[in-house]
Amino acid sequence: MATGSRVAYNSRRVILGLNVFHGDSSVATIRGDWRAPEVAGIEEERLRRVKHWAGFPEQALRALAGGAADPPIRAAAVGRKPSAQLFRKVLHALSGAAPLAKVLDRVRNVARVRSLEERIRAALPPGRLAPGFGVVPVEHHRAHLASAFLCSPFERAALCSVDGFGDFVSTMRGIGEGSRIRVLDSTPFPHSPGIFYLAVTQYLGFPKYGDEYKVMGLAATGEPRLLPRMREVIRHDGRGRIRLDLACFRHHDEGVAMTWDDCEPKIGPVFSDEFLRRFGPARMPDDPLEDRHREVAASAQAAYEEAFHDLLRDLHARTKERRLCLAGGCALNSVANGKIFEKTPFTDVFIQPAAGDAGTALGAALWLRHCVEGLPRDWVMARADLGPEYAPAEIRALLESRGEKAQELSRADLLATVAGAVAAGKVVGWFQGRMEWGPRALGHRSILADPRRPGMKDLLNERIKRRETFRPFAPSILLERLADYFVIDHPDPFMLKVYPVRPAAQALVPATTHVDGTGRLQTVSRDEDPLYHDLIAEFERLTGVPVVLNTSFNENEPIVCRPEEALDCFLRTRMDALALGPFWLEKPGAAPEPPPLTPEAARLAREPAAAR
Repeated sequence: MATGSRVAYNSRRVILGLNVFHGDSSVATIRGDWRAPEVAGIEEERLRRVKHWAGFPEQALRALAGGAADPPIRAAAVGRKPSAQLFRKVLHALSGAAPLAKVLDRVRNVARVRSLEERIRAALPPGRLAPGFGVVPVEHHRAHLASAFLCSPFERAALCSVDGFGDFVSTMRGIGEGSRIRVLDSTPFPHSPGIFYLAVTQYLGFPKYGDEYKVMGLAATGEPRLLPRMREVIRHDGRGRIRLDLACFRHHDEGVAMTWDDCEPKIGPVFSDEFLRRFGPARMPDDPLEDRHREVAASAQAAYEEAFHDLLRDLHARTKERRLCLAGGCALNSVANGKIFEKTPFTDVFIQPAAGDAGTALGAALWLRHCVEGLPRDWVMARADLGPEYAPAEIRALLESRGEKAQELSRADLLATVAGAVAAGKVVGWFQGRMEWGPRALGHRSILADPRRPGMKDLLNERIKRRETFRPFAPSILLERLADYFVIDHPDPFMLKVYPVRPAAQALVPATTHVDGTGRLQTVSRDEDPLYHDLIAEFERLTGVPVVLNTSFNENEPIVCRPEEALDCFLRTRMDALALGPFWLEKPGAAPEPPPLTPEAARLAREPAAAR
């Protein structure tokens, strides 16, 4: 039991969690008593339609807590604590290392955090806040640790948070037991694995906030020939301490321009002229990709993995725990995550789907509920659908208002129709149930395609997603068939680990197998997601392959949230069909000839289902 007095918890009241004035602004709510809480969460970007939207999440707040009939909000927690690391912050400001303008900008950001109660009151209708309402600040990385552990299935685990910076800290390690979290150590400014990866991302010509995943995909296409030089930029000592060669960076002395004011966040270049001297001219966004760029990406990924896994090995040595809970923006590096079992002694890993800064909204609310108020843990995040859902009547009204002709299908007919269309090589939009929490589409706001067709990857990148051709697509696989297709059979329902695909299976799922023979899998169980599971099972019945290609339902925009956004995306792209709840739409005319199957997949499909 956590320290502090237990509160009398009113089942009709709500705890609010927020990530504000930072990228991936978000809101989470926990309502109900400790026996059966209801948890919800939305990133502001899904409602504003601006990727990684930064600022005050007003629309998300109103969507989750603005209803007149909703229970009053008893308290709010925010994943920022201006007083944390105060001595270090003051010392850095007084040292003159950072320009005065940058210091004043951070002071203004802190002031906005402290005025948060006013903003919440102004955003919500009168009477939505309970008497005595207040805002509890939670140190950024403690919110990350809480978001990983307090909704995990583990009673006890080692904890690690890794990102760029939050409250002047880049990493924090601890141990969790029951409702308690004990911090062991942290890495203070200016050393940061996240800043290292951001610098490489910008250097490679991917300047937008959140573009780091592009470097992960590109890294698999190159050789880490520059690893010795990259090891000089990010160093680790075998005891969990990570240090940057600060000569290669600008964030600690020149300062970096950052924009967090109600917009898409922007961060100026963090690499220095010394980084350019060591690795050559930076790539501009429209420049062609050269072998040296691929080598930089591969070398940076390898150097990051070495430091990251060293951090985890030392954490295991200190805690002796076999279970790990991981959070922070760097916990979205699924390639490094997929090697944890190989490179460290940990045997079980939990990462919640919004591991980045959006997840601090949930973590702050969980910290308040359990670590401050002392309530026992009562909820395990086994699925990611925490967002809004839309009733068939709402979807029908939309289709009628737009003059779209659609079939309303039974559950069985919908599954058979969608699986048959995907098996025939059609690209299908799949909009079902509640929206996912976090950056991954996990079978509720997805575009589905046939993984058996090698050309499907290029078709999707060029015809639908309009993105870089080197980026891979993910396989959603039936949980019970995981060991047949992947070398590691540890489940991952949130698509946050990359595992090697078995050599014999690669010819069956070439469109979801990356150039290095891996896949960023999502395991799908009937218990947790029966509709999506049964769709994949129907696809397996038709084809013999228990995998569908799954990518996010969007086109260079946030993942669709509302039915009208799904319909608009379907109509303006070259998707073939759309399953919008129970409604089925196909574009008129003959669909383009799909890419061919591999011979192995064609042979398997010809076998009778009973003989497979």
